[in-house]
Amino acid sequence: MRALAAAAAGLAAALALVLTVTALGPPSGGTSPKPLLTSPPAHP
Repeated sequence: MRALAAAAAGLAAALALVLTVTALGPPSGGTSPKPLLTSPPAHP
């Protein structure tokens, strides 16, 4: 019985977390103006 109660509590916590993140929406911000380096620099 304890395992069932723990599972129900975990499910409720996970659902609350999902609903909170959904309510907040995507994070506001922009992209960096600098491009990322995708290759190593040339060897001297």
